[in-house]
Amino acid sequence: MLSFHSRNELGALIERTGRQVIAGRRAEGAERRFISSGATVAVIDARGATAEAEGACAALAAAAQSAGSALLVIAEDIAGLDRWYDLGATHYVVPPFGEAELRTALAFAERHVERVVGGGRAASQRAALRLAESEAWIWKPGERLVSLSPAFAERIGAVREIVPMSMLFRLMDRPSRRLAREAIDRLLVTGRSTAFAHGSRAQGDRLAHHISFDRERGAVVAWIEVSRGEAEPEREDIDALTGLPTADRIRGWVEARLADEDAPDPRCALLMLGVMRFGLVNAAFGRPTGDAVLQGVARRIERVIDRIGLGNAMIARTAGSEFTIALGPPVSADSAELIANRLVESVAWPFVSGDSLIPLSCRVGITALGGEGRRDVGTLFQRASAALAAAKHGDSGLVRALDADSEAEAHRRNQLEIDLRRALDHDQIDILFQPQVDIGTGRIMGVEALARWKHPQLGELGAVPLFATAARSDFVVQLSTYVQQRALAIASAWPAHMQDIRLAMNVTASDIAQPNFVDDFLDRVDAAGFPRTRLTVEVTESGLISDLAGAADLLAQLRRAGLRIAIDDFGTGYSSLAYLKALPLDYLKIDKTLAEDITGSTRDRIVVRGVIDMARSLGLAVITEGVETKAQLALLAREGCNYYQGFLCSPPIDSQRLQALVAEQEVEAAG
Repeated sequence: MLSFHSRNELGALIERTGRQVIAGRRAEGAERRFISSGATVAVIDARGATAEAEGACAALAAAAQSAGSALLVIAEDIAGLDRWYDLGATHYVVPPFGEAELRTALAFAERHVERVVGGGRAASQRAALRLAESEAWIWKPGERLVSLSPAFAERIGAVREIVPMSMLFRLMDRPSRRLAREAIDRLLVTGRSTAFAHGSRAQGDRLAHHISFDRERGAVVAWIEVSRGEAEPEREDIDALTGLPTADRIRGWVEARLADEDAPDPRCALLMLGVMRFGLVNAAFGRPTGDAVLQGVARRIERVIDRIGLGNAMIARTAGSEFTIALGPPVSADSAELIANRLVESVAWPFVSGDSLIPLSCRVGITALGGEGRRDVGTLFQRASAALAAAKHGDSGLVRALDADSEAEAHRRNQLEIDLRRALDHDQIDILFQPQVDIGTGRIMGVEALARWKHPQLGELGAVPLFATAARSDFVVQLSTYVQQRALAIASAWPAHMQDIRLAMNVTASDIAQPNFVDDFLDRVDAAGFPRTRLTVEVTESGLISDLAGAADLLAQLRRAGLRIAIDDFGTGYSSLAYLKALPLDYLKIDKTLAEDITGSTRDRIVVRGVIDMARSLGLAVITEGVETKAQLALLAREGCNYYQGFLCSPPIDSQRLQALVAEQEVEAAG
């Protein structure tokens, strides 16, 4: 509630309607205070202060709209309502009015909030989530202990959320303690909301405790407002949803730090934080709850920075679910990484929405500029963005720091991701085939389809970098589908002398996770005209281990449809034994790393022999990859291996050369 001349009287009247009030007289920073409070209705009292109230209404309108809140104006008369409507007010009341009229107006405003956010339960959950992320405390008169909100406990460094009341007073100097006691006593005597303030441990900040008495709980309830030492920004520099500065404002702040000739290097560091898969939160809980979660993330970031005590810093929301933290001197690479890890830990603590927990995770990219590049704001933000992208797509942790060299590598990877999406349209993905040979007869019994990328600048790239690039850009399913369709189309056109050759195609964990995977895959095979009975599906990626039972069921459906199943690259990871136990298999493919030294290493030979014996006991045929010498082949034959694949017969070749190779074998066999 904002009232320029009647704060105490209006606050008392609203409290008599059964509502908790956070009252203020200042219009400066009103939108930020409203967002941070978690309130669902903003009341502006325009009586005797029309100009100030109009400014406050314009400032609060965007914040109220973003939060799905109501904005109720107490207008001086009915004649000016059009003006308040244009400024963004949703409800009004005009004098003369009493408690009953105000109660009704507030009830209408609260119903508006419920409908905007999807019903009373949704509104309640959203409000509870926002309040849970606010800084507050509750104390029952006469008791020694006070209950802190998790956010306030974190700010003051309390390890528990129930602490002695004396701990709160130890945060204050002696004069502030006296004012706090007087405010609490006044509240208990009069029942009217009031406030007191004191300095915080964070340099230049003050904490204002807005206290009221909750008759239902019989307790004093306080909401903490943090007043920072920095000047209040202009309204257009504030993000309406979170109350943080905008991207333009933080860029200006960084530019000023980089231009300071007397500052030590690095003159500025950027931490760019991205919330992972935030769209799923909106899908599961609704947009209003998702917005409340983003507000909670903003408050958590602020508390981490405040608790560390960094005075030379700025936080901004720079994209939908991305935040940027700029750190001025003194800052180092180690301190920036420490802060980033604390941010990751803070965001990962689950948010509470009604009976549900909303878990989040985030990634942080870090970079800094000094020396020759210190004046270039654009470079700093580009590098921070690249660092965040590397953290999101990499497997080296949740935090990624990027210098000039690693930036170049990240840029190269990003460019590859862009190039890959163009490659499918420009027919740059070739399909090669590597023969699989029957060791007993020496004849080619099948081939494995392998993808090759004809990159216009980098030349030919194999399947490993190709699919790694696809994985970083969530493009695996599209690429895999393309490769399968091309391989099936080529194999369907093979001549008569290749009608007995089996085709083996890789299927990834991402493929299997798709809805209707089995039906779509079989439709793809049938549309190409390739016989199901000549097709082998090779299962790759240890990611299947996360849902092995589901994968086994889907592969069993393919097997019943006439296909055969192989486990690829056996021996490269923990998941292999689990695969043998759970999956419906026909073939086991020994990875080339197990077979490459079987002629020189007794240990390797024993391992391969054990794998072949195990496969034979399970009724599986064995294909060994990477066979390059006749000595390897002879040893595998003695151990009972069924088939081999490798350069001893042929490297991966195109369809035309494969046809010629099979025809040549047919001639030799006939002669």
